[in-house]
Amino acid sequence: MTKKDYYEILGVSKTATADEIKKAYRKVAMQFHPDRNPGDKQAEEKFKEAAEAYEVLSDADKRAKYDRFGHQAFAPGSGGFSGSTNVNMEDIFSQFGDIFGDDIFGSFFGGGGGRRGGGAGRARGVRGSNLRVKLKLTYEEIAKGVTKSIKVKKYVGCNTCGGSGAKDKGSVQTCSTCGGSGQVRKVTSTFLGQMQTVTTCPTCNGEGTTITAKCGNCKGEGRVYGEETVSIDIPAGVQEGMQLSMGGKGNAGERGGAPGDLIILIEEEPHKELQREGLNVAYELHISFSDAAFGTQVEVPTIDGRAKIKIPAGTQSGKIFRLKGKGFPEVNSYSRGDQLIHVNVWTPQTLTSEEKDMLEKLAKSPNFQPQPGKSEKSFFDKVKEAFG
Repeated sequence: MTKKDYYEILGVSKTATADEIKKAYRKVAMQFHPDRNPGDKQAEEKFKEAAEAYEVLSDADKRAKYDRFGHQAFAPGSGGFSGSTNVNMEDIFSQFGDIFGDDIFGSFFGGGGGRRGGGAGRARGVRGSNLRVKLKLTYEEIAKGVTKSIKVKKYVGCNTCGGSGAKDKGSVQTCSTCGGSGQVRKVTSTFLGQMQTVTTCPTCNGEGTTITAKCGNCKGEGRVYGEETVSIDIPAGVQEGMQLSMGGKGNAGERGGAPGDLIILIEEEPHKELQREGLNVAYELHISFSDAAFGTQVEVPTIDGRAKIKIPAGTQSGKIFRLKGKGFPEVNSYSRGDQLIHVNVWTPQTLTSEEKDMLEKLAKSPNFQPQPGKSEKSFFDKVKEAFG
C-alpha cells in the first residue's frame, strides 16, 4: 500500500517552518489521541502516522532526504516510526512529550497529571542510541536494488529478564519518591502567589519504578552486548554518501526503553571498466586505426551485462556514443540515465621498418590529410552535450 505524504498527514505545505510543523502535529495528535477515541483503530493509526511524519519533518537532515527521495530515503524497519505499524504508544509519548505537555494529558485524565500508566514525564526506560554502518554496493546492485543481510554488533535486549533489568517481577516496585508518576511537583510561594514546578523524579529518572534486585545477566541494564542479523532493503539508484534509516534497529534501550535507529551509509564499489557520472555511466572504448577507418562492431560492458554497438566507418577519436536508458535509475522515480561511450583511436607506439614504409606512402595520400568539417564539434562541445 502506498504511504501517504508526510506533509499531507500534518496538513502543512512543503515550505512550512519548524514551528508550523510542531503546531500542526500537536493539533493532529490531539484530534486522534487514543484516549479521545477509545477503541477506534482508525484514529489510532492516524495518531501513529502523525508521529511518524513529525519524526521525519522535525529533523532537518531527515526532512531534506525526504524532500529529495520521498519514502524511499528510509529503508523499512520493524520498529520506531520508519514504516512500522507496531508503534508503542509509550514510545511516542516519551519521545514527543515536549509536544503534548501537561495540558493535553491533564484534560484527557481529569487534570490529575497522569498518563497511560504514569505521569506526563514518565519514561519507559532509557532510549537506545543510534548506530551507523557502512554498506558497500556494486554498480549492478545499485542499478537493480538489493536486499542485504548484515551482522550488526550492538546492544540487544536481555533474554534473562526480558529487558526489565530486574531479577524477577517481585524485584520491581513503584518509586516511593514520585509514587509511580515519574515526576515530582514542588510548590513555591512567591510575591505573585504560589508557583508549581514539575521535574523528572531524581530517584527513578522518570521511569516510575525502581529495581530492588538486579538481573545477574545484564546487571540491571535490561540489555547485553551482542549481535543481530539485519535485513536491509536497498532501493535502486542510491548513490555514494546517501544515508538510509531503519527505525528500531539501533542499540536496545535500557530497561525496556525504545531502541535507537540504524543509519546505513551507502558506499560504491569501484567498477573495473565503468565510471559513474550522476545517473549516467561512462566507458572508454579503444579501437584500432583500421577499425575506425573501415568501421566495425564491438561489444561493450554495461551495468546490465554486455551490449553490441556499431562503429561507423570514418569514426573520429573523441566521438561519444550514447546508449539510452543504460545508466542508473533515479531513486523513487521512473527516470534513468544513459551510458556514454567515449571512442579513443589507438595510435601505435612502436613500428617495424615495413610498417613505417607503408605509413609513409599513405601519409602522402589526400585522404590521410586532416580535413575537419564545419559540422565537426569540438571536444568541449561533445562533453557539454554528453553530460549537460
